[in-house]
Amino acid sequence: MTLLPVDSNDNVIPALALKPDGAKTVSAMTSISTRNATPFDSATRVLSLYADVPVYIRFGEANVEAGSSDHYFPANVYYDFSIGGNGSDHTPYVAVMAAEENGTVYISEKR
Repeated sequence: MTLLPVDSNDNVIPALALKPDGAKTVSAMTSISTRNATPFDSATRVLSLYADVPVYIRFGEANVEAGSSDHYFPANVYYDFSIGGNGSDHTPYVAVMAAEENGTVYISEKR
């Protein structure tokens, strides 16, 4: 069961609202893990990520760090990630590490 709207073929339509003041950026550095400075809002259920360089990502708590053995996220892709909420565990941080060169990861919180 989903709370999201569905189309005429019962496919879920990803229609979550952008959270006001929910836009963040994280600097992606080679060989250094960085993360969002403040936790994501507890009502945030989905994050949209876009990176201008390839990065490794890892979701977790305030001490989370990303490394080269974590999930590879390619450059120039806009992708949604579930971080819980609405009664399930909530992941408040994402850590990133650039795979090849320094860049920026753009994050949008959605509800």
